Amino acid sequence: MKFSPLFWPIELKGSAIYILDETLLPHKIKYIKATNEKQAIAAIKDMKTRAVGQVILVFYIFLAVIKKNKNKKDIKPILFKLAEAINSARPTLSFKYLTDMVLGWAVSGAPLEKSILGFLALLKNKRIEQAQEASMYLNDGDTVLTHCNISGQMPLIAEFAKNEGKTIKFFATETRPYLQGSRLTAWELQKQGFDVTLISDNMVAQVMHEKKINKVIVGADHLAQNGDIANKIGTFQIAILSRHFGIPFYVLCPPASRAKTGKDITIEIRPEAELLEYQGLRLAPKGVKGYYPAFDITPNNLITRHIYLQVEKKAQTHSKHDIESSLPREEEQDEDLL
Repeated sequence: MKFSPLFWPIELKGSAIYILDETLLPHKIKYIKATNEKQAIAAIKDMKTRAVGQVILVFYIFLAVIKKNKNKKDIKPILFKLAEAINSARPTLSFKYLTDMVLGWAVSGAPLEKSILGFLALLKNKRIEQAQEASMYLNDGDTVLTHCNISGQMPLIAEFAKNEGKTIKFFATETRPYLQGSRLTAWELQKQGFDVTLISDNMVAQVMHEKKINKVIVGADHLAQNGDIANKIGTFQIAILSRHFGIPFYVLCPPASRAKTGKDITIEIRPEAELLEYQGLRLAPKGVKGYYPAFDITPNNLITRHIYLQVEKKAQTHSKHDIESSLPREEEQDEDLL
């Protein structure tokens, strides 16, 4: 089985974390070396890594900090402080589920390194199973539209389909303003030998009208308990168009968060410069304002099928007293943990 570099874009070597810089793809494959937690969290905030890369990075940050502080009698205050910093990195993404898992292990006395590495191995296997399940909904001759990038899952889906004797083609939206569709999805599909056509985001209705698409597969950054999802801005309008044209709309989902519905998911508003500029080039006249919500909410009733990442929640619960008694003192707030 071949994997895209985006399938597992983070590596841990000793106490240093190496992060594939997705903003440089497809022109350059370069890894950022993070030697402290502030550098690693900055890679999340600056979208140097995204999607599953952020999930892996969260666990590797904890793992690196645990290794560095393994001789300390009580590491819980350090981990609670670290969890607070991670949880504030990006508002739409549900990092609290991940950090609570590690804090639960810490409070329960579980072996932390073994628990984290075991969960990451489980995550990798379940991502493969999720891609295999998605391939089951494809028929020979299908053309799939995708939006943004699902961290190596799309070429894996295509490979499973190919192994079943199915020929699948793809359309990928550019996914403005970060162009993950053209820089990442089109790149990884083409790199692994699959037929992919790039379109701009505003061409979807016309391409569907021309009957060039018969399936849609997207990812999700956040899943509410009622099945609503938050995904890259532009997903909602594709779901509406899919319903209009009678095209199945499939979503590869993470585990559900505590959000009851999509209304409970905070939408991240990113800096307007990311919309008005690209790689240092000004795209709009000076003085023009920009508005960039990074995600939108697609309601459950527009989704044909949720394809779940079946990762069991193995975090131990911890009480409010456990949390408050383990929080770091105010004067400790600016220390590096890595």
